[in-house]
Amino acid sequence: MGKIGLFDLEKHFAFYGAYHSNPINVAIHMFLVWPILFTAILILYFTPSVFNFSFSIFGSHFSLALNFGFFLAVVYSVFYVCLDPKAGSLAAFLCMLCWVASSFLAGFLGFSLAWKVVLVAQIVCWTGQFIGHGVFEKRAPALLDNLVQALIMAPFFVLLEALQNFFHYEPYPGFHAKVQAKIEAEIGEWQEKKQKLIL
Repeated sequence: MGKIGLFDLEKHFAFYGAYHSNPINVAIHMFLVWPILFTAILILYFTPSVFNFSFSIFGSHFSLALNFGFFLAVVYSVFYVCLDPKAGSLAAFLCMLCWVASSFLAGFLGFSLAWKVVLVAQIVCWTGQFIGHGVFEKRAPALLDNLVQALIMAPFFVLLEALQNFFHYEPYPGFHAKVQAKIEAEIGEWQEKKQKLIL
């Protein structure tokens, strides 16, 4: 059974899914969404930290910092687990893995090189997604209608899509049928509005 309010997975998934119904656009997002989150956490490594765990590996010094990147990963992780304990736990693991891996990479690159890597990655990934929407989906991205929801849901959406496509996973029986009906209804409403504007 679906949850209500902020943790209504059906509502969130249907909202995001209505903007991502084209298979090629979905595939583009599967490859590009998580790198956006990863590089965002990477650049946030250089923000002030509450506490640092410092250690050495193979003669190199590294630090895991409890900074904005860490807290972003935690917020995403907790939200995903609340949406769906099973898939959410996997998403939470990936979020924290992004934090750890980005910390190692940030320590290796240093700020002067890291921000350039982040900038290039963000430009490439965002450009790819806008191409996916403009060329294949032929609909503006979800972030133009609800920026916060789109940014927060994107990593979890593509993970759920992958789990469903490759492992036939559902948060609960009937989830995808219910969501697909909502997605089709939302797309139908959007097409009607679009047609009225043309006329």
